Amino acid sequence: MVHPAPVQVIDDSDAADPSRRTAARFAVTSAAGLALVLAGGLAAVALLWAAAGPIVALDEALAGAANAAVAPRPWLVGLLEAVTTLGTTAFGAGVVALLAVVLLVRGRRGPALFAVVTGLGALALVPALKVLVGRLRPVVEAPVSTAGGPSFPSGHTTTVTVWVGVLLLALLPALAPRFRRPAIVVGALVVLAVGLTRVALGVHFLTDVVAGWLLGAAWLAVTALAFRAGPGERGAPWRDGLDPAAAGALAPAPASTPPDRRRTVAARLLVVAVALLGVMLALGQLVTHGLADTPLAAADTGAVRAVEALRTPALDALSGPAAELGNTGVVVLLGLVAVVLALAVLRRWRPAVLLTAAIVGETLLFMATASITGRERPDVRPLDAQLPPTSSFPSGHTAAAVALYGGVAVVVLGATRAWWRWLVLATAVAAVVLVAGARLYRGAHHPSDVLGSLVLAVPWLYALQRLLPGPAAPDRPVTD
Repeated sequence: MVHPAPVQVIDDSDAADPSRRTAARFAVTSAAGLALVLAGGLAAVALLWAAAGPIVALDEALAGAANAAVAPRPWLVGLLEAVTTLGTTAFGAGVVALLAVVLLVRGRRGPALFAVVTGLGALALVPALKVLVGRLRPVVEAPVSTAGGPSFPSGHTTTVTVWVGVLLLALLPALAPRFRRPAIVVGALVVLAVGLTRVALGVHFLTDVVAGWLLGAAWLAVTALAFRAGPGERGAPWRDGLDPAAAGALAPAPASTPPDRRRTVAARLLVVAVALLGVMLALGQLVTHGLADTPLAAADTGAVRAVEALRTPALDALSGPAAELGNTGVVVLLGLVAVVLALAVLRRWRPAVLLTAAIVGETLLFMATASITGRERPDVRPLDAQLPPTSSFPSGHTAAAVALYGGVAVVVLGATRAWWRWLVLATAVAAVVLVAGARLYRGAHHPSDVLGSLVLAVPWLYALQRLLPGPAAPDRPVTD
């Protein structure tokens, strides 16, 4: 009699999926490490209390000396405030979130999980230690900056330590070996600089900052070691990054344009830029002097006053965010995100170069035109408390919107033939129209200023699209 073979039940859950087992192991190890780092932080606080006298005296002396050196120099305060922004929670969260998206796009789910877990852990560690310790912030003679909450440890310092470390560990495999050490040095300098700004601005003691460095480094070490704990993942040198196998997936495709061709393209774009600047300066003189006291000038001013008469509280509130879509800071931030995502998705340098050149070139052309033209703002009541100190001609917000949103549309139109590419183009046009309309509505520009910005930005974007070389076919080299 033949007995049937026993039925083998195959578990298709965590036991059968190595990636799930790895993720579960990483999550459990990181959770245990979070508790360990928190306990270590409290132990360090206990040691500091044991030697409180000399440490507190040194802290207070350094805080007073830093305040005396910084307070009389407003330019230095501004510089320190700009650098310290790199340690804000919003900035760090944005960097880690963008990195996680890039890693997911490139199919590296493990490093993406590492980035998210490390970032979230830092968000939990700092407030917990601040509440448990409850140290007051420094009291200086001439305060130049403010910060809320307890002082120990420095949240900015911990945040910058974590996001710089996560970024380096995740992206080092994509760098050529000769660039890895310089990248690590630059990252360390950023972490050092942000920490020192907290002392210089008088919002933290030196021991708060040192604790932030140690806390961020300890948490990074815990999550990185937990990630590397699996079989086959140990032993690789850390200078090769967290996931050395990711090099091929993260690195963009090599450029196919020869150096002489790149020089030719740069020369042609320079010629276009000079020609555009000449046209813009001529138009600026025309609207400022040539057409003064003419019916066209009267119509230009009359249009702004007619728009002013249409103002309502609801439109006032809506026009503010619409105008901000063309704000320099917003455009630079969104442009950086677009460049990173373009590199991640398309793995080509051309889209990133096009977007960067569109924004940088437009900004330089706008600044040169505005500084020479010097046109006065419209003679209406502006809705903005303070308008930019630049000339009314051309509209910088509108030109920046064309460069960014138009540049994204150009990249998408060149990358896909899917039907939704037209939605991207329509969205870009709508964004430019919104920005231009909002700037007119808020009394910042004449209609001729907006038209001038289109004359500047649209040809510049078209020249970039036409002159920047695309990827060459493997069997057909690029020729000049």
